Amino acid sequence: MSASVERLRVLTAGIMSLIVLVGIARFAYTPILPIMQQQAGLGIYEAGWLATINYVGYLSGAIIASQISSLVLKDKLYRIGLIVAVVSTLGMGLTDNIWLWSILRFFAGLSSAAGLLLASGLIMNWLIRNGHRSELGIHFSGMGLGIIICSLLVELASRSFDWQTQWYLLTVLGVVLLIPAWAWLPRPDTSGVSNSGQTLVDSPPSDLFMRLFMLSYFCAGVGMVVSSTFIVSIIDQQPSLAGLGAWTFMILGIGAAPACIVWDLVARRIGDVNALIAASLLQAVSILLPLAENNLFMAISGAVLFGFTFIGVVSLVLSMAGRYYPTKPAKMMGKMTITYGIAQIISPSVVGWLAKDSGDYSIGLYIASAAMLVSVFVLIPIRKLA
Repeated sequence: MSASVERLRVLTAGIMSLIVLVGIARFAYTPILPIMQQQAGLGIYEAGWLATINYVGYLSGAIIASQISSLVLKDKLYRIGLIVAVVSTLGMGLTDNIWLWSILRFFAGLSSAAGLLLASGLIMNWLIRNGHRSELGIHFSGMGLGIIICSLLVELASRSFDWQTQWYLLTVLGVVLLIPAWAWLPRPDTSGVSNSGQTLVDSPPSDLFMRLFMLSYFCAGVGMVVSSTFIVSIIDQQPSLAGLGAWTFMILGIGAAPACIVWDLVARRIGDVNALIAASLLQAVSILLPLAENNLFMAISGAVLFGFTFIGVVSLVLSMAGRYYPTKPAKMMGKMTITYGIAQIISPSVVGWLAKDSGDYSIGLYIASAAMLVSVFVLIPIRKLA
């Protein structure tokens, strides 16, 4: 097998893994949420609670990833994560009990960490060892593709099937995509040198850099989770846009799919931190666009720009972490994601609580946009430390 074909297979495995572990296990909940509220009696507060539990699972996975050095163990947990993602998706359609849903969303979140952290770390390590660019843009495009595919499936299926059947259809899709995600990712090489004979050496950043970087990423977590969790419901609540929420989320995925590749190119020209600042500023704007004007153009513009920027922020941060720690990339990725995950645990439940009486999620968007601006201010001094 030629080097280019092998690289394509590995990156394809990564893309498929993110569609299963993040697109289906994590983000499919967003377009199906309004349908569950209508058909399964899921309340606004309970919807926020389930989102929070999902991120508790994701945070737990990040903590586990940050403590593991063995590439062999990471590979095993990655493959277990694929199975857990499919099983937890199936389980969502088998019950309407809020406590069982909570358990399932926890494990779905836990499996998401296997895609964003373990798969990303394994692929980053493979790229570096085999002399390829240590950029994960192509791999992270799987997040955007996962959002597109899940949103489209839910929108089309909702015309003929109830909420339970939609979870079953998502499960079937997960099983199909699990096969290349499992088979095409090679077992890890545990040697301390690349295939060209170059020794792999970690170059960790300073403590001050890490503290500021983690604070910035915490704010980015707040900015991301509110919109990604509630955007479908927010759009559907607007009379002139009712019924367009799932389509808007799919458009968000369209903006996200090429984003990581584009931001890799931007970072190559202006530097990682400057690229992060630009993405964060644009994300702050994107969050508020649906509120600026109650029309389809603003909703679509906001969704495209949000997808393009929030995925870019994640890919830039995790790619930087991988380059600082080429021998164990998931360790710093995990630490960064713990910070991101804490924000994602707190924010949905707070927004759900604020919206409980009014039924309006708009205040959450203002909080999310403000958090992104704080992230930008924290990133500015990091440029001198990078």
